Amino acid sequence: MPAPAPWDVVDLGTASYRDVWARQLALVEARQLNQAPDTLLVVEHPHVFTLGRRRESAQNVLMPGDVEVIEIERGGDVTYHGPGQIVAYPILMLRDGLERDLHKFLRNLEDAVIATCAHFGIASASREPGKTGVWCDDTAGTRRKLCSMGIACRKWVTFHGLALNVTTDLSYFARINPCGFESRVMTSMHSELGAASMPDVKRVLIEQLARSLDRAALDRT
Repeated sequence: MPAPAPWDVVDLGTASYRDVWARQLALVEARQLNQAPDTLLVVEHPHVFTLGRRRESAQNVLMPGDVEVIEIERGGDVTYHGPGQIVAYPILMLRDGLERDLHKFLRNLEDAVIATCAHFGIASASREPGKTGVWCDDTAGTRRKLCSMGIACRKWVTFHGLALNVTTDLSYFARINPCGFESRVMTSMHSELGAASMPDVKRVLIEQLARSLDRAALDRT
């Protein structure tokens, strides 16, 4: 089997959505020209709502209040980003052959999140038929959404990605219909487990994304 493709993992800490969006676009252009490696950006954003390309997305913003709303080019509906949420943006040149399947790419992202949640004890984390993202059963057996996803792709270079709720303040979802659903559908790892560590979850998520996307850390020696 071919070796995993190299990628650069960049932890941005906390950074504004607009700044990271601009960085993604610059990396997409550089990757198309082979002037940058595949890159994974990992970040927490200050409070922000983003609108995807779905026609109804603006209608699902209910009462944003003091939170900025930004229209972007990813697929999907409106979602929320904020503190306590790990956002991962893989900027990858999908290789000829089986990688050039965006549905498979989304399933690979879901696989990484499912494995991460299972590692920390959320055994019910799984897909929900017909719905992108990762869901789990709460203590009453109700399906709740842990992770939202939306991507874009230009000339087979991916960008945007996933948002995993770890210690997220879920009350912000009440200002929108997240991904077109009622806000009560959203949950977090902390809500399901009683505790969750952002650094620990981030470390495992990066490892699982590397596995599911067949990437390995860039050798800088």
